[in-house]
Amino acid sequence: MGRWATTRTLLAAALGVTGVLPPAPPAGAAPPPYRPDGAAVRAAVPDTCPDGGAGCVDDTIARLRERFAALGRSCDHHATFTLAYLRTTQGFKWGRDQHGYFADNAWVNREGALFAEYYYRAYDDWAAGRRSAVPGAWLAALDAARSRRLSGAGDLMLGMNAHINRDLPYVLERVGLTAPDGSSRKPDHDKVNEILAAVIDPLLAELIARLDREGFDTGIPTSAALGLLVSWREQAWRNAVRLAGARTPFARTLVELDIESSAVAIATGLATLTSYVPPFTGPGPRAAYCAERNGTAPPVAYPFGVPPAY
Repeated sequence: MGRWATTRTLLAAALGVTGVLPPAPPAGAAPPPYRPDGAAVRAAVPDTCPDGGAGCVDDTIARLRERFAALGRSCDHHATFTLAYLRTTQGFKWGRDQHGYFADNAWVNREGALFAEYYYRAYDDWAAGRRSAVPGAWLAALDAARSRRLSGAGDLMLGMNAHINRDLPYVLERVGLTAPDGSSRKPDHDKVNEILAAVIDPLLAELIARLDREGFDTGIPTSAALGLLVSWREQAWRNAVRLAGARTPFARTLVELDIESSAVAIATGLATLTSYVPPFTGPGPRAAYCAERNGTAPPVAYPFGVPPAY
């Protein structure tokens, strides 16, 4: 079975089509680090948009644009995830600004700003060498990007896994799963899936045009990739419900252990299946291509228009 056929098998497994599981860590490997999202972590990851103001999204976009500019111009492998995060957030703003798109704009604004803070915190702790503070799934994603051992698709998926499967349940629990009248926030959570569907094709075109021409040639339809992200977001919501429903510290610890270990297991499987295979494949062509093309304008319009390269 070829590398990309194997990747398709993993994606099918993640979508529940088969019973295949990601590869187990090597024998004797250290267990995934457990980073509970307790009081100390909550204090360290500030709720920067407690009132849910509209300007919170603009602030998030500005910060992501700044981060991507540094990563993209240096052809850092983590630039694939950061570009995807930037474009998705711009798509979120586009959706939010359509009258009646979300039931509660303040809630989704706050969620988006807090969600980004979890990413900033993980990346900044990692960059500063504070590895004990970095969740295991983020360590896997960021270490892989630094070592330049994965394809563009691999770097993108490891970042998305860490942010959705690991971070999002904690964020959803913090912003609250129900409105003051007792209704569920789930419809607004699910509306984001429509935004992902609207941006995924132009995003893929931009990633290929600017950062890694070969690394996204997986043969996997974008509909399958979208289905995977939607399934991850559904599981994140369910895990948030489990966190909110934990009645004792021990019960919460079990839920957190499941969130953390599952995200690390997915990262391990994806990294195995998307790694370069020296001497046949490696990061050299990607680096040369990115050095020449990273400043190229997006080739396809997004729902919100054609954004500048930087």
